[in-house]
Amino acid sequence: MNTKILSFLCLCLVFLSLPIAAKNNQQALFLNQIFGAEIPRPQRFKLNSEIQKEIKKILGHAYYLKRIKYWQKDGKRLWILNETGKTKYITAGFLVENNQIITTKVLKFRESRGSEIQFPFFTKQFKNTNIDHNNQLNQHIDGITGATLSVRAMVKMARLALYLDQVL
Repeated sequence: MNTKILSFLCLCLVFLSLPIAAKNNQQALFLNQIFGAEIPRPQRFKLNSEIQKEIKKILGHAYYLKRIKYWQKDGKRLWILNETGKTKYITAGFLVENNQIITTKVLKFRESRGSEIQFPFFTKQFKNTNIDHNNQLNQHIDGITGATLSVRAMVKMARLALYLDQVL
């Protein structure tokens, strides 16, 4: 009888850990895609009050963390950021080199609508974008019907990744 209970508890533990493993797996797969087998150690960029003021202008609110994690290798920086779509966070990675976005990938989409932002037809629009002196993207990003808030979140995160990359 005890082995049945123990087996059931182990099975429950495995199923409860699947969402966490999936989240970390997406990030790990993206890091491996970008950097190959030799993934650099993550670094943290501390957001001082001056930077937080500019972030508020970009996002419309303060960033929820005081330090932002990034990875750097061979002149490229990978920023993994979160921003709210309608009600939930969207997690995306932005690879920046020479003040331009090279690659964009949605790592975790938690909303019930707007999941089209995950597809390459949308994310490839960010390739070679940079920001002007007002931290606005230099290229127009086409919206997606029914995904307006998700698109806005992605544009904000792209602007933030480029800004952070410039001030680092």
